[in-house]
Amino acid sequence: MTEEPEVLFEQRGALAIITLNRPKSLNALTLGMVRALQSRLDAWAEDPSVGAVLIQGAGEKAFCAGGDVRAVWYAGKEGGSLTREFFYEEYRLNRTIHRYRKPFIALIDKVCMGGGVGLSIHGSHRVAGDRTLLAMPETAIGLFPDVGGSWFLPRLPGRSGYWMALTGARLNAADCLELGLATHYVPSERHAEVIERLAAADLGAGAPAVEATLSELAGDAGASEIKSRRADIDRLFAGETVEDILEALHADGGDWAREQAEILETRSPTSMKITLEQLTRGAKLDFDACLQMEYRMSQACMEGHDFYEGIRAVLVDKDHKPQWKPARLEEVDEALVERHFAPLGERELRF
Repeated sequence: MTEEPEVLFEQRGALAIITLNRPKSLNALTLGMVRALQSRLDAWAEDPSVGAVLIQGAGEKAFCAGGDVRAVWYAGKEGGSLTREFFYEEYRLNRTIHRYRKPFIALIDKVCMGGGVGLSIHGSHRVAGDRTLLAMPETAIGLFPDVGGSWFLPRLPGRSGYWMALTGARLNAADCLELGLATHYVPSERHAEVIERLAAADLGAGAPAVEATLSELAGDAGASEIKSRRADIDRLFAGETVEDILEALHADGGDWAREQAEILETRSPTSMKITLEQLTRGAKLDFDACLQMEYRMSQACMEGHDFYEGIRAVLVDKDHKPQWKPARLEEVDEALVERHFAPLGERELRF
């Protein structure tokens, strides 16, 4: 039996369709998939028969649960080049999607986390469904919200991006619409119809034709819990340091604030501190500079402790008891944080 390709490509009418095809691995993104996507997107950008690109995930569980960080973990343990190549090429792919001249539609029904957000958020249209579960959970694995997180998270309403980044909060379709992470909600049972209708549409008109089709199929995602929590998020996550944020949460006394504090107290102290610094800097940087900063951060994490411990605890041994080093926020000094933003010389991410 021949092994199924990790990514499937097809064209129906003027609609080019990408299907991430690792359903047993929640469509986690491998370096081979990144390279296949980059090559095909470059070709479709120049192909006059392609009017728009749509990306979806195979199976019933995930759009894309993130990058294949377990493979990166193994490479780091063995001194392999994947710790450099994966982030370098993934971020270049994120930039390609961000700059894509044709409509780029992502069906973000089901799990969409980390690298999956990077494959969708930078496109022109993000269609949520009934099963949408979106998150940037990197502080739980000793990493940081990359794939352009330093660009889009601080630009979300109020302090919602900072809350998402630090806690790894999981959002449904209504929440994604509220924050602008999704542009449309279409019931899951109609996502196949989205593809059929777009394939039959006159995509020569570009984005307006896509917009008209999605608007016709859109439904009501219901009430967003985040909308009712926005004032709390903006107030409690306004601190300039992670310690300030935790102090505000503890002082609040409410159940929701206590839950957020308990979540933060399980996260990597180093990850939280570099994440807050990342978003603070990213708010003032252009898109390319954000990705270049993130590549510096990724390489510092590959040389550190917490990424390997986080992956061990969550994905390898699955004991969910990471032993972070440093173990406490007050032990993460300014020098350690700054090390994650240090220039890489000849190894910088370049476009």
